[in-house]
Amino acid sequence: MGKDNKVIAANAAFYAAFSTGDFAGMERMWADDDSISCIHPGWPAIIGRATVIGSWRDILQNPHRPQIVCAEPQAIIDGDSARVLCIEIVDGTALAAANHFRRVGDDWRLVHHQSSPIAQIVEQAEDDRTSHRVH
Repeated sequence: MGKDNKVIAANAAFYAAFSTGDFAGMERMWADDDSISCIHPGWPAIIGRATVIGSWRDILQNPHRPQIVCAEPQAIIDGDSARVLCIEIVDGTALAAANHFRRVGDDWRLVHHQSSPIAQIVEQAEDDRTSHRVH
């Protein structure tokens, strides 16, 4: 399996753990140190293993957590660091996401996750002309 495929597979495992509520699997996805970080949509940045893993525990234990589909993943690899940029479809809304990985032995482990809404261009008719505005 090529380097790109291994990073894409690690990224897919992250979303699989989320969708199945597999907290143990999610916990294993993350690097085992305090330099990890996460920015959930609408949350402030969180840093450190206990805080990041705790946030995923709370999210995965919520029976009303959203369903997320990862679309268009693109891996960028630089030595022992990689990031996967993708679109998260969350209950019909598109979010831009970046998942940063570090190679640990033969595995890729998450060191940062961030996702945020994508501004949508909305066309609105006004007096027979169309204006574009960004929300």
